[in-house]
Amino acid sequence: MKILALLGSPRKGNSEILLNKAIELCQKEKHEVHIIKAYELNISDCTACDGCKDTGQCIISDDMDLVYPLLRQVHRIIIASPIFFFGIPGQLKLLIDRCQCLWYEKYVLKKIIPEEEFKRKALIMLVGGMKKGQIGVTCAEATLKAFLRTINVNEHSTLSYLGYDEPGSILKSPDIIKDLEFSVAQLLKND
Repeated sequence: MKILALLGSPRKGNSEILLNKAIELCQKEKHEVHIIKAYELNISDCTACDGCKDTGQCIISDDMDLVYPLLRQVHRIIIASPIFFFGIPGQLKLLIDRCQCLWYEKYVLKKIIPEEEFKRKALIMLVGGMKKGQIGVTCAEATLKAFLRTINVNEHSTLSYLGYDEPGSILKSPDIIKDLEFSVAQLLKND
């Protein structure tokens, strides 16, 4: 199975720790994992130019040219992101905004996407420093769900952890690793 591991965090912190553990679990099962760290990519912003309106292809050429094929080919997606000001970091949002061309392709051009051998699923992992930041989880998840629907990933689960600001603090709770192991096992099931 092909899996895309997408990191939204611009720092080496709790989101990356969770993503690395999820990647380790997937590789243990011999799955092919492609890792994208949004902050490492050179991506221009979507200018809403409508250049993709008639073709479903973005007219901007940059590192998104490496991302689009993966979004079409993978069977599973794992997204790990911190919550910044009740949303996802700008680097990840930039990547998602550039998927406007895929939105046009699906909803306006009605291009038929062939059935996959595997039903596409995703796992979202969100980490926030605030202890009472549930609205941040709700807002970040809403953005990620809209993105996943656009790329034809209609089934997902979300793990969210609040009150973990210091890098590595997420490892102090053994229940989190158990949650992660269970969620990755569910993600890898071929329903």
